[in-house]
Amino acid sequence: MAESVKVAVRVRPFNQREIDRGSKCCIKMSGKSTSITNLEQAGSEPKQFTFDFSYWSHDSFEMDDNGVSQPKAGSNYASQRIVFDDLGQGVLNNAYEGFNTSLFAYGQTGAGKSYSMVGYGPNKGIVPITCDELFKTVEGNQNPDLKYCVSFSMLEIYNEQVRDLLQKNNPKGGLPVRQNPSIGAFYVQGLTKQVVGSYREIEAKMEEGTSNRTVASTAMNATSSRAHTVVTIQFDQIKKNEVGEETKRTSIINLVDLAGSERAASTGATGDRLKEGANINKSLSALGNVISALADASTGKKNVRVPYRDSVLTKLLQNALGGNSKTIMIAALSPADINFDETLSTLRYADRAKQIKNKAVVNENPMDKLIRELKEENDKLKKALGGEMPMDSGSGGMSPEEAAKMRKQMEEEIRAQLEANMAAMTEMQQSDVDRTALARQQFNEEQLRLLEKEKEKESTPHITNLNEDSMLSGVIHHLIKEGENIVGRKDKESDPDICLSGLSIQKSHAIFVRDSTGVLIRPGVVGAKTKVNGQTLNGDRTLTHKDRILFGSNHMYVYYDFVNKDATPDGTPADITWEFAQKEIAQAKGFQTGADGKLSKEQQLAQEQVLELLPMVSESNAISEELNKHKSFEVILISGAANPGEGPKGTRVMVKMKNLVNGNTWLWERGKFMNRRYLMQDMYQRFLDGDETLSDLPQDEDPFWDPASDVLIGTSSAFLQALAYGIDMDDPILITDYKGEDQGQMFVNISPCDEKGKCMGDEYFVEDAAELLGKPYYYKITIKSSEIRDSKYNVGSFIKYRLDGDEEYTITPTVTKTLEPVFNHSRVVKIDKVTQDTLDFFENSCITFLQYGCQEDRESDKSLVKLSTKELRQREMSSGGIRPGNALSRQLTRSKVDESSALKTEILLLKRRNDILSKKEKRIQAIVTEWGKKPAEEQKFEPFYRAISAAAFNTGTMLKSAATVITQVIKAKKLMNNMTPNGMQPDNQSTASKAAGSKACVMM
Repeated sequence: MAESVKVAVRVRPFNQREIDRGSKCCIKMSGKSTSITNLEQAGSEPKQFTFDFSYWSHDSFEMDDNGVSQPKAGSNYASQRIVFDDLGQGVLNNAYEGFNTSLFAYGQTGAGKSYSMVGYGPNKGIVPITCDELFKTVEGNQNPDLKYCVSFSMLEIYNEQVRDLLQKNNPKGGLPVRQNPSIGAFYVQGLTKQVVGSYREIEAKMEEGTSNRTVASTAMNATSSRAHTVVTIQFDQIKKNEVGEETKRTSIINLVDLAGSERAASTGATGDRLKEGANINKSLSALGNVISALADASTGKKNVRVPYRDSVLTKLLQNALGGNSKTIMIAALSPADINFDETLSTLRYADRAKQIKNKAVVNENPMDKLIRELKEENDKLKKALGGEMPMDSGSGGMSPEEAAKMRKQMEEEIRAQLEANMAAMTEMQQSDVDRTALARQQFNEEQLRLLEKEKEKESTPHITNLNEDSMLSGVIHHLIKEGENIVGRKDKESDPDICLSGLSIQKSHAIFVRDSTGVLIRPGVVGAKTKVNGQTLNGDRTLTHKDRILFGSNHMYVYYDFVNKDATPDGTPADITWEFAQKEIAQAKGFQTGADGKLSKEQQLAQEQVLELLPMVSESNAISEELNKHKSFEVILISGAANPGEGPKGTRVMVKMKNLVNGNTWLWERGKFMNRRYLMQDMYQRFLDGDETLSDLPQDEDPFWDPASDVLIGTSSAFLQALAYGIDMDDPILITDYKGEDQGQMFVNISPCDEKGKCMGDEYFVEDAAELLGKPYYYKITIKSSEIRDSKYNVGSFIKYRLDGDEEYTITPTVTKTLEPVFNHSRVVKIDKVTQDTLDFFENSCITFLQYGCQEDRESDKSLVKLSTKELRQREMSSGGIRPGNALSRQLTRSKVDESSALKTEILLLKRRNDILSKKEKRIQAIVTEWGKKPAEEQKFEPFYRAISAAAFNTGTMLKSAATVITQVIKAKKLMNNMTPNGMQPDNQSTASKAAGSKACVMM
């Protein structure tokens, strides 16, 4: 009978990043129901889902004396044990009955997959609890006719390559995945299958696998969150039936921790031309397609093709998903509103998976029959290998070369199947007691060795690894012996004391020197990249307890000296984490990594992304040097105003790529860079594997190449306060790049105008901006020209800008072959009715003009081409071309450039207002003086009043008041003169003198 895949979802607590950003919980659970709400959209209706289990592990828990999370009284908190009782116990029950069973965890990176599967510290996950419970059953067996045999394997799939995690070394290109022709199932050829006799042995093997995984991922620059981990436990139950014949019941338990399920859209990589070439999510995409196809088939849809062969992961999970297996899926959810899109995607994925139906059967056969069938199959395979191949009777139109290639492939498949069958027969014929005893002996010997090393660590200085994946931190330890300890890359000529491999690791990279006074470290060779506590190591340095050491690009270690632990500097945290070490490196490069809680959400996000990208950029530079790609990378911050892309308009973290031989530059979005970085890792791995096709890689498939494109030279900000007073702004403004450095100047005029674009001049000036309220308003933007400093932009340049409310950018024509382009671009902007919002916009806003330069695929400087990428980067650094920097740290708080520009604009505005008022004052003074000098018979009041009004009533309120006082004084004076005691007219000269000397003519 078909049985649906069981699906559970589990929501975790907020992590520290989400707490720092003030995240809100967007998930609610009630019974089996889970709902998610988009909190950024007011009034948004929650989306409802129903699963077999909905686990609330977000809050309402407390730690017991052993550090295990337990639910508070009356809460619905789902502990690790509760999750196991529902899911892990089901896995065990299926295994006891002889069914194949699979449990896999799905969700975005950091959502809690590994916590549910493996656990952390005393909070054991499903895998260790399942193994522990399994061996309780084995050890409690009292039936003499029933024997158990448990074997363990552990593999990782990264970038479509399979690595055996129980082996320190794997073949280049990974282990091959084959298909058993008799049963159709896929298997990994050469995968270690270790017999284990206790839970402690399994735990030790998992620790060994984790250690090997850490070493391999560091050496290969692999990102752990992009790898799938598969633990397989084969549980054999061998018993005698009624006639004394031994039968074997086998259950295969697959426990799968899938890679992070990030969507391309969430990282911004959707626009990258190479996104389809990356293998980073190929297996998850294929898994999604398989689930969709199986769901369609389960609903009765006909002729459904299930694409198992599209990835290594889906090949190996074929039985788990659509065959002979009982399957459980647990989807890990982030509770934070900032992860809404990713969490909704996970819920939809899980909802689709629950529609799949599988038909599991008990795997039970007589032992003699199994051995006989394997022998018969081997005989057939040997005949096929030694005689005529099935394809020899007809090549089907293939060329001789294609036929030879096909024959070779078939021979490899046959030999692999022979090898697998022989291993299976040997396993069946060997005594389970002997196999278990041998495994236990090896385990005991290994445990003694590890115990001795643990004791030695307590008294011996040593270094311990750090990894971005907390599950992989603290698993590699190197003891520092007396005398010199060379750290470096192992090759035919050298065998260092501490062997590292991977990017930027030299043969003799660094040297530890230990004597009675302590341990010091020095560079092994000039130019070896080593940092201690974020600072570059240039000479001898004495180490203290808990110092952080970075070798090359990604080998991060912590130095421990427990004998001298009191020498630890003040302020050193009790627990050194990967995040702490990365922040330290960022601070040393000039980035601000904290502002005592004063950063806005936007600034916190920018800070997080900077810390995330810095080690990735360092790695990309190292790959560029190793492959000699003549490219360099650096993290930059682009202000929201200078952000020409779609999406949020806050400060944007980007990566700048520069061609070191022709000077061309590109700005990549964070997501595009991350996508390219995975492709770079893939290229580097192919390079290590000796892939000869890399030399013939087409240019458009190279992740280090992009066609020449227009590049942002810098921005200019024109502040608009002047428009609130009817004044034009006509001053050159600086063009500054993302570092705040001067790249030239732009000549822009913004002035009030009429509807036809005619500038109004000073007559439009108002001292009180409120006088504009309720009136229509026109202003004209004129981009006259610009002057560009860098000669490489002589190819061409243009300017673009966008006003508040514009959907598209306004772009000037491109002017070529000059560094002083004249644009003469103008645009009239109409405001139907000035409101207070309009005035606030004028007062507080600016127009940001983006100066772009055109680039072309120029011929490279022949003298530079001869230099290596490493030499070119060193030249750039020494000349100041690559400066991780101080300007960037300032941008995390406030742009000094914009601040100074705003202040400059305000000063210019005050000066212009003062100039206009002074000009009006002088005009009125001249009118009064001229009127006072006239003969009495010519001192006509009406013409004088009109002249004063014309000069004053189009100006500010202060001058209007002054003009009103003048006219009132003159009227009163005239009346008084006409009413002298003797009734006679006063002396003309006296009148003129008094008028000229009137206090009303002394302007404030």
